[in-house]
Amino acid sequence: MKTLLVPVALHDALPSVFATTLLVGRRFGSLIEGVSLRPALAEYVPVDMVGGMTWLRDEEADKAEAEDAGKRFVDFLAGAGIPVATEGPCTPEFVAAAGTRYRWRPDVPAGDAFLGHYARLFTATVVGRPGSGDGAPRMTTFETALFESGRPILLAPPTPPTSLGEAILIAWNGSSETARAVAFAMPFLRKASRIRVVSAEGGMVPGPSAEDLARALACEGIFADHKAFTEGRRTPGEVFLNEAQEFGCDLLIKGAYTQSRLRQMIFGGATSHVLAHATMPMLMAH
Repeated sequence: MKTLLVPVALHDALPSVFATTLLVGRRFGSLIEGVSLRPALAEYVPVDMVGGMTWLRDEEADKAEAEDAGKRFVDFLAGAGIPVATEGPCTPEFVAAAGTRYRWRPDVPAGDAFLGHYARLFTATVVGRPGSGDGAPRMTTFETALFESGRPILLAPPTPPTSLGEAILIAWNGSSETARAVAFAMPFLRKASRIRVVSAEGGMVPGPSAEDLARALACEGIFADHKAFTEGRRTPGEVFLNEAQEFGCDLLIKGAYTQSRLRQMIFGGATSHVLAHATMPMLMAH
């Protein structure tokens, strides 16, 4: 987790995004890069069907908001004692000596498409857990980074966390999506104090069991216990979050959208449930 991308938008979870990023950055000595996340102009062109009038979002207001976002990012990290990144050769010696540092990239293109492309250059992207309220992070930001970057997403919970990666719960369903999430999470798993692999009957796809994954991790020198829950009154998403709470989990690892997004919207699913209710940081991949 040596490079972290932080798309900064002015939403209620921004303090938690910064706190989550700082915890990860300090844990791995990461380079933290912030960019302003602004909706593209085309996303704000509603048409008056009666008068034929078109309203455009105020570009100057957008620029002012971007400057505010950058100031908040810089003020938080500078206030936490994190130094500005200096240019240097990308050698192992330079990176090891540089430690946790930050930089702000101004004047990036507006729109989520840029985020999806640019995030491919970073170990992970940190965003706020999306919600439906006016002040919540946007779902499109999360899904763009998830589906377009090819990299994992670190989701900050609504309330800033105080620890991250000490007690890890893997929400295992046997899928390739969760296998990718586990592979991306290996730096966290190697540093964790406690790890638990949990599966829930009714949420599994054809694939290895929770016990199989725990054994595979042991071959990597990573030791985890495992629990398999039989089908009952609780949904798999409820099982994962309840077990995470009892385990004292401060990082939940999960594959995202093993079922299609449309199916989850209609029928629900474990991804939809944890996105709506998780109170701890999550690492997700598709």
